[in-house]
Amino acid sequence: MSYQEIDNLIHKAGEKLGLNDKIIKQISEPQRIIEVNLPVKMDSGKIKLFKGFRVQHNNARGPYKGGLRYHHEVNLEGVKVLSGLMSLKTAVIDIPFGGAKGGIEVSPSNLSKCELKRLTKKFAGAIYDVIGERKDIPAPDLNTDPRIMKWFRQEYESIVGHSEPGVITGKAFSDGGIKVRDEATGLGGAAIAEQLPKIIGKKPCDTTVAIQGFGNVGMHIAHHLYHMGFKIIAIADIDGGISHEDGLDYYKTYTHRKRGGRLCDVCFCDKHGKSTDCTNISATEVLEQDVDILIPAAIGDQITVKNAAKIKAKAIIEMANHPISQNAEEILAKKKILVIPDILANAGGVLGSYLEWKENVEGEKLEYNEAVEHIKLKMKSALLNTMKIAQKYKCDLRLAAYIIAVNRIAKKIK
Repeated sequence: MSYQEIDNLIHKAGEKLGLNDKIIKQISEPQRIIEVNLPVKMDSGKIKLFKGFRVQHNNARGPYKGGLRYHHEVNLEGVKVLSGLMSLKTAVIDIPFGGAKGGIEVSPSNLSKCELKRLTKKFAGAIYDVIGERKDIPAPDLNTDPRIMKWFRQEYESIVGHSEPGVITGKAFSDGGIKVRDEATGLGGAAIAEQLPKIIGKKPCDTTVAIQGFGNVGMHIAHHLYHMGFKIIAIADIDGGISHEDGLDYYKTYTHRKRGGRLCDVCFCDKHGKSTDCTNISATEVLEQDVDILIPAAIGDQITVKNAAKIKAKAIIEMANHPISQNAEEILAKKKILVIPDILANAGGVLGSYLEWKENVEGEKLEYNEAVEHIKLKMKSALLNTMKIAQKYKCDLRLAAYIIAVNRIAKKIK
């Protein structure tokens, strides 16, 4: 996805709302772009230079909020895109945050634990003056985790000279994190999915689901959908997967995967345990299953003009960021396939981060069950509101979500 696509949708939403060009530009353009060089001493004694980024997109509605990712393909354009999506995401679910994103161009698997820690602390030191619990709040993202967040926070606090647990979210529970945080994105997506049987006229037990991606998000949305009574008939990740029309036993599939097994190794069928009556499928083929709900939960640009015509699902929940290309979405629209856009569908993660931040900064603590219900209710409300706006403006749900987000940001611009 290019930033131009986000810019175009922001402009289209702004025009629908009758906003002037100045306001639209203020919403569209990032407020600050930070690019730093990070010299890090390797275990060998040599100094290696890494490139780091932080794009602070918009803070009209509250502190900047967004993850830090460590990946060899991290670049300024990609970080800029994700920062814009975060501004929209926090607005569409109506929490008082803005949007940001950051990252380092690095393959973390090539670094030792000590090298990774030194790199993280170097990055925190390079951007400490523009972050803070009331300024900009990073969080884990691709290839980052609570351990890295702890190193980041430690360096930040050593520089500013005081404890500030709210400077980052996604912390371990023992460090001030909350129990719901790890599952929040998947839980939020499941809350969205729970509304769809009513729309397509089925009960959850008769509603079939296929999931691409079985990492943190894919596992957690599968967990919650299974408990809601949905029939998950296909799961695949980069190594392939399995499909079975009777449905898959989530727990057996999950346990097998966590023990290091591949999804394509064996089929755990929901009704009669291990079975030979199943089909091995690839990460691409799982998208083409004949199901009611398709959930792309891996990486972007998975549904393109090359395979859009083969998509058979009645609804798609975008748990990955931008899994559908713009041209492909036009094909899906002609097929009357309902698309729940990423800035709504995967917003449960930042909602979980918000609850953690409120507990750290404002002392507002929710018990686990309360936090789960809060996320579910907030996500359902956001979906219903988006559908209402789509009807009002006679547009798809993606543009409707942008209209909601742009309107809320515009109201806070002075």
